[in-house]
Amino acid sequence: MPPKYFFHHLLSTIFLIVCLLPVSVFGQNRSVTIHLRGVAESNISLLPMSGPKQFKPVVELKAVKNGETATLVVPAEYLPGEFVLRFDYKEKPESTPYPSEKYILIGYQAIELWVHPMYANNPDSTRFQANEKENAAFARFSEENVRQKQKIGLLQQFLMDYDQPESTFYRQGILEYENRRQAYNHWINQKINEDSSLFASVLYRFSYLPKVNFSGDERERLLSLIDHYFDGIRFNDPIMIRTAQMNDWMNAYVNLHGQMATTVALRDSLIPAAAYKAIEKAKAGHPLVYGWMVDYFYRGFEANDIPSGMKVLEPYLSDPACLTTKRMEIERRLKGMETLKTGTKAPEIQLTDSENHPFLLSRFKTDAQTIILVFWSADCSHCQSTINELYPWSLKDANRKKVAVVAISLDETDTEIMAWDRKIISLEGWKHLRAAEGINSKVANDYFILATPVMLVVDALTLEIRAMPSTFSEMLTFFP
Repeated sequence: MPPKYFFHHLLSTIFLIVCLLPVSVFGQNRSVTIHLRGVAESNISLLPMSGPKQFKPVVELKAVKNGETATLVVPAEYLPGEFVLRFDYKEKPESTPYPSEKYILIGYQAIELWVHPMYANNPDSTRFQANEKENAAFARFSEENVRQKQKIGLLQQFLMDYDQPESTFYRQGILEYENRRQAYNHWINQKINEDSSLFASVLYRFSYLPKVNFSGDERERLLSLIDHYFDGIRFNDPIMIRTAQMNDWMNAYVNLHGQMATTVALRDSLIPAAAYKAIEKAKAGHPLVYGWMVDYFYRGFEANDIPSGMKVLEPYLSDPACLTTKRMEIERRLKGMETLKTGTKAPEIQLTDSENHPFLLSRFKTDAQTIILVFWSADCSHCQSTINELYPWSLKDANRKKVAVVAISLDETDTEIMAWDRKIISLEGWKHLRAAEGINSKVANDYFILATPVMLVVDALTLEIRAMPSTFSEMLTFFP
């Protein structure tokens, strides 16, 4: 694309994003006023449950004393939303800080809370101001929702367990369940309309009950549930992407497909198909929801190493209405799939090893026939699992002669680097490298690393890539 047309396209995209963002993004900050009592002092922080700073503090106050009133000012860009209000309190001045957390909603109203951190979720000890709306409405809905679902749950259990599905009694049960399901969904819609001015009402919709074909077998029931899963959802409402419940709701959708996957190959077929259906549904709604859906499946495909899923996402990258935040990452992964594959030569690695010696992969000398490249991070739990399996295996006498391991750390922060320094002491015999720029380093770019761990099996003589296993178990298949 010529530069001037690219620039025009970029301006158009920015204009589209600004026009389509929820009004609240450009609205007012909101205050959360805390009246602290019952403890000597507490640090107070607020963590959003969705968005780019998920579960990271967006505002913090230090050492608020017993009896003091403190105010957290929440930036408008995070509103409305679901939050965790965290207290790291000291019961006595000499006590070690202890955490407690309270789930809250913040919408278009300032919030005032009287809090005893030790009993943060006890309404007798922690309460909102008398006219607070969001959390009061959600509490009323949640309490009534339990009662509404109780009888439906009993009917559902009966329909799933009953051993004579051809009987008249069972058919009557199906009719009764369907009547109650429709009545329940009608109640959901009523509550949404009653509280339509509140952010809380967006959360109600995730309780909607899809239709299930109970007259079929287990597979037919599952397929009908999948077919009707999106029936009660309004994809034209951009506020829904500000909820943590949407992520949980989509996880449940993907898990329905996972229940039918008896093999990894079948999983890698079913989940991309699920992604296509979900994205096409979202595509007909708001561009922000459409983009969120693409982002959601990108994260899942990346975390679970499903290349076929990445290919499903490719067509949406050229759609200006798709406001994905992961466009560059998806394009990078697709490029990596085309250029970095078995049979191609491993890109050069030029770094300094843990003993401050220069390292070039092309000049790495080893008696082993195979090099295993491992990209990892010391604070990554999946990496730790892979390393803890790979290391003892690599020490076995038979394997020492077969493989040499080069471990490339993508740790960047001081805390991560300290963890890496400690960890490699117990990984003697491996060649340890660290890319100072982490995921943005040249070596990570050359190998298209977007998440860790990543393993490559490389011919030690030719540096040809023999395999790119996604797990330790898969790697073992290349070493009979």
